[in-house]
Amino acid sequence: MNTPESNLYGSRADALGRAVARRLSEGSDDLSHDISERLKVARTQAVAKRKIASVKIAHAVSVSGGEAALQFGAQDGGWWNRIASLLPLLALVAGLVSIAVLQDDGRARELAEVDAELLTDDLPPAAFTDPGFAQYLRVTQNQ
Repeated sequence: MNTPESNLYGSRADALGRAVARRLSEGSDDLSHDISERLKVARTQAVAKRKIASVKIAHAVSVSGGEAALQFGAQDGGWWNRIASLLPLLALVAGLVSIAVLQDDGRARELAEVDAELLTDDLPPAAFTDPGFAQYLRVTQNQ
């Protein structure tokens, strides 16, 4: 997670590290060849340890993430738990399908009642083509 605060902290730490390295380098000119070589080897070893530590941390994070994924698959009880976790989804789908079927049946029943009333009424067929009568039917159906 790179937040502005962590970037600011990282840049300050880098600046401090550069300042310390510059100060150490300035003082190394007065040292003998033997001591400067030992310091050079020590710096190389410190950088190598730092790289190994960062690689170990990155590897530990990736391995722990993999272990978490593997443990989730292994600890959840196998196929039975997977099937049990699908049951709520199946219940939801079944509920949605039943609601859709019930709504379609209800709408079809309402239309059938209107058709039956219109066909059994004493109105002449010309009344059904009258726009005013069609509006009257819409108003009466909504009440």
